[in-house]
Amino acid sequence: MVEPGRPGTTTAPRARADVARRVAGTAAAGCALAGAVAVTVAVVAGPGPGLTGYVSEAGIAGSGHATTYRIGILALAAALLLVGAALPPGVWAAPALLATGAVFTAVSGAVTCSAGCPLPPFERATAADLVHGGTSIAATASVVLAMVTLAVSGPAGPVLRRLAGLAAAVALPLCAAVGLAMLVLGRGAVVGVLERLVLAVAVLWGLSTATALALARR
Repeated sequence: MVEPGRPGTTTAPRARADVARRVAGTAAAGCALAGAVAVTVAVVAGPGPGLTGYVSEAGIAGSGHATTYRIGILALAAALLLVGAALPPGVWAAPALLATGAVFTAVSGAVTCSAGCPLPPFERATAADLVHGGTSIAATASVVLAMVTLAVSGPAGPVLRRLAGLAAAVALPLCAAVGLAMLVLGRGAVVGVLERLVLAVAVLWGLSTATALALARR
């Protein structure tokens, strides 16, 4: 029996915590992959307007792939929550930002937009459109901010910092370009392509970070 204060006293609890974090990382990777596949199938196979439309149009009421889309969005929300739970101890802000992003992602999947997912200033939007669009933007912002905080967080370790720094360096200018294009150009191929690039960066970062957490040995 190990006496209090002697080496080995906290080995077992720490080992269990490390195992729990690796399990969470594995589950996060699975959810991220499943969610990305489901959303991609819904977008590609759905009757949407292709690259000139928003990804969210795959989830509008009446779409044949709306259920697949919503399941994918909820899986991605779960992935964000699990990544936050799997982060090493001592990492600040990022877990809360990922939890916030997960909540906003889930709400954006639950509150569907109307046909075309109209948004101001060029289109007349309903209350549901504004809620959906606002939560989608808030979810993306939360994830990108989590990348930034992880990139400068010492306890995260070099691998997670490099992944987050690279993803943030790509995502930040893309997000700025999306916002500018929506204000200046409105709906169209430019916004459609930029939106898909931002989402692809977020998903790839989430999947790679979850995989790194699942394989970590502390």
